[in-house]
Amino acid sequence: MNQSTNQASIQFFEGTNEPTVPEIRLTRSRDGKTGQANFNFEEPQALSLEKMGEITGMTMIDHEGTLKTRDVKARFLNGVPSGLEVTYTWKTEDDFQRFMRFAERYAQLNGLGYSEK
Repeated sequence: MNQSTNQASIQFFEGTNEPTVPEIRLTRSRDGKTGQANFNFEEPQALSLEKMGEITGMTMIDHEGTLKTRDVKARFLNGVPSGLEVTYTWKTEDDFQRFMRFAERYAQLNGLGYSEK
């Protein structure tokens, strides 16, 4: 596999990859057609003072293109931003399959594993 097909990254600011690897949890509807991926970033670089700016969304990028969500919430501890909670929602089986291809690439590059509860 060549390097261009094995790249996957997450960005909160265009052109800046987020190095913090999130915990990702998936939920699907009973019929499996819709669902969500919930990302939990602890102390992401996007919240550092030198990078501080308005975060309006998260973009997942790989060789197939981009997936975007605007559902991003900051978590605060003693008035200081400490984490980000992001939700990506899909509404079709094709959207789910596309997300899973991204997730598999991202997991492989960042040493993530998969487990069912």
